Amino acid sequence: MANENLIITDDIDKIAKTAVDYINNQLEDITPENYFTIALSGGNTPKKLFRHIAENYNKALPWKRIKLFWGDERCVPPESDESNFKMTYDNLIKFIDIPPENIFRIKGENDPDEEACNYTKTLEQNLRFRRGHPSFDLILLGLGEDGHTASIFPDRLDLFTTEDYCATAVHPVTGQRRITITGKIINNAVKVTFLISGIKKAKVVREVILRSPEASRYPAYFVNPVDGKLKWILDAEAAGEL
Repeated sequence: MANENLIITDDIDKIAKTAVDYINNQLEDITPENYFTIALSGGNTPKKLFRHIAENYNKALPWKRIKLFWGDERCVPPESDESNFKMTYDNLIKFIDIPPENIFRIKGENDPDEEACNYTKTLEQNLRFRRGHPSFDLILLGLGEDGHTASIFPDRLDLFTTEDYCATAVHPVTGQRRITITGKIINNAVKVTFLISGIKKAKVVREVILRSPEASRYPAYFVNPVDGKLKWILDAEAAGEL
């Protein structure tokens, strides 16, 4: 892996500044009538990133030209503390000047199968197409201790080969239902970035980044953007076994 695709830092400001600069640089290549599209992730590291951007860089981005989506959502209402949308709203959205029509949340309160279909239509109607499929400019992903990413768990590796753009999944421990984008969307993005922190992720990080044979049981192993770029941003603990 090239060094520029792996950032190890404890400095959340460096991560935020990298993200802001990347988005602004990409917007220079997008015509004014178009938008920069981002699929957001839940989790503690994105939470820290969102809050830091809101507090330090909220005026640094042209939010009116940015559309926000989500990579996955728990099947809960938007006011639930388990909602990825609520986490993003509380730490980013309420602090920035982004038009409501630029926010495309997954409606976790709806019937999951119907919402997976509805969100597929949302992607088809609001993303540019590459290689015949909807394509995000940037997807942010987290990583679970079991190697899952978005809401694609180890027992659902089929979600990396399905032709569907969105699907439902069930958390293998809690039984909670989720709605997630699939590998078809993840690997068609222009850029995918993992944001990972914590020593409990170090083993999985090492196996996936080094492409160990045992890593093929992890969904994160199959994140490999076609004609796109994959970046890893880790804190020192998550990178501890590299």
